[in-house]
Amino acid sequence: MDARNKFKDKKGNGPVTTLTVFHFEKKNRFWAFGQMGLAGRLLKTTPGLKFYKMLGSGRGKIFSLRPDWTRYAFLGVWESEEAARDFLAGSAFIKNYRQHASRHTTVKLRTISAHGLWDGQNPFLPSGVTYMGGRIAVLTRANIRLNRLAAFWRQAVTVNRQFEEAPGYLASIGIGEAPFVRQATFSIWESLEEMKEFSYGANEHRRTIQRVREEGWYSEELFARFAVFEMDQPFP
Repeated sequence: MDARNKFKDKKGNGPVTTLTVFHFEKKNRFWAFGQMGLAGRLLKTTPGLKFYKMLGSGRGKIFSLRPDWTRYAFLGVWESEEAARDFLAGSAFIKNYRQHASRHTTVKLRTISAHGLWDGQNPFLPSGVTYMGGRIAVLTRANIRLNRLAAFWRQAVTVNRQFEEAPGYLASIGIGEAPFVRQATFSIWESLEEMKEFSYGANEHRRTIQRVREEGWYSEELFARFAVFEMDQPFP
């Protein structure tokens, strides 16, 4: 655990969310793409796994029109840290991916807050965590309305450029279930204060949030914050 991450866990070994990013060399890219439709058979019976998604990724720091065929992500919500650890240590799913991936990296999280829906539910179970400082992760996910696609992608190009220059920014990846319309961004920050300054300060990102609300860009959306308690380096 990174000593800079401080939070109170009132429930002890409560629910945990993990995001694992797999990187592939050219020879294994077709295998990785094929697993997007096949891996679910191994995951449906995984002990302790309450919610999962297999996700593709885009190039750049957040949303991207260009897919990155070299990396894919697995998002899991677990009933306990023990269930997540057992899966990541020795499941058939992980063993299969390790044989094909050039490297993989995982971040482990506990939910601070989450609102909105993903496929009609909020999967990020309350974890009993009280955030007290340190690294924080943010997941924003949305189904983009077809009549707002052009506006969304125009804004995404501008916001993408601002991420690297933001104080406190550590890492991010754009992930999604379907090209163009079902998109998410996962980002990691040194602190809650620095994340808020980027999100709600006087910049293009804040103006984009205002437009999203006023013009109804999304048919479904979810926003979640997490305390980061373990992270492989480098990420993603």
